[in-house]
Amino acid sequence: MLRRHVKTLGRFWSAAVAAEMEYRLNFVLATITSLGNLAGSLFGLSLFYSNGASLGGWRWEEATIVLGLAVFLEGFSSTFLRPNLGQIVEHVRSGTLDFVLLKPIDPQFWLSTRNLSVWGFPNLLYGLGVIVYGGSRLGLPPSRYLAGVWPLAMALLILYSLWFMLSTTSLWFVKIHNVTNLLGGLLEAGRFPVPAYPAIYRVVLTFIVPVALLTTVPASAVLQRPWGVPWLSALLLAGGLAVLSRAFWHFGLRCYTSASS
Repeated sequence: MLRRHVKTLGRFWSAAVAAEMEYRLNFVLATITSLGNLAGSLFGLSLFYSNGASLGGWRWEEATIVLGLAVFLEGFSSTFLRPNLGQIVEHVRSGTLDFVLLKPIDPQFWLSTRNLSVWGFPNLLYGLGVIVYGGSRLGLPPSRYLAGVWPLAMALLILYSLWFMLSTTSLWFVKIHNVTNLLGGLLEAGRFPVPAYPAIYRVVLTFIVPVALLTTVPASAVLQRPWGVPWLSALLLAGGLAVLSRAFWHFGLRCYTSASS
């Protein structure tokens, strides 16, 4: 089963890349635009440190690692999530979801992986570059970067699960574009270390809206700072959201009235 899905995934993505690279100039423009956005983000972050201040006790180099993770997650969203999960609304509206459900493949897998956008690749690379820049300024060895791989994997799973659950609500409410845009706001909040926010916001961004788990926790693992969240709790949250998103999808399908009925 796994081998079949991996083979299918390879075909999906090779076809998607071939189709998108027909417009190479757009890729160049996207690369330049992403670089400009990154420069603006770095400049905005630098303003907080212009007078020797710090954000919640985080130095400039440490804060750049948080920013790099936020940029990487934005690239992940633009590359893998938005081209797929953002289209669920259109499938429901136009009735093409019926054809997806009839395919001999798991519908959630198909809807989550069918497309891929190369326009998000620059942010993936820029994000990694900013992380390495901040780490090199701090003199971090390569092993310290590996410490952030596991928390980053949990962050990706959390981001996917939240996006998929929001997209699933289109089975009841077709026009949910503004709701999915909330995830963009989450990443914007995650561009700064969560300890820099007032106490009430830190509680909200950690235990209610898990922004801290998206960027600050992976950065803390790289920097060997206290996470602020027990690792087992973070793991349970990521796994629980993944299971919940799956269950919510199946519940939505039971309530779904197809276009042909």
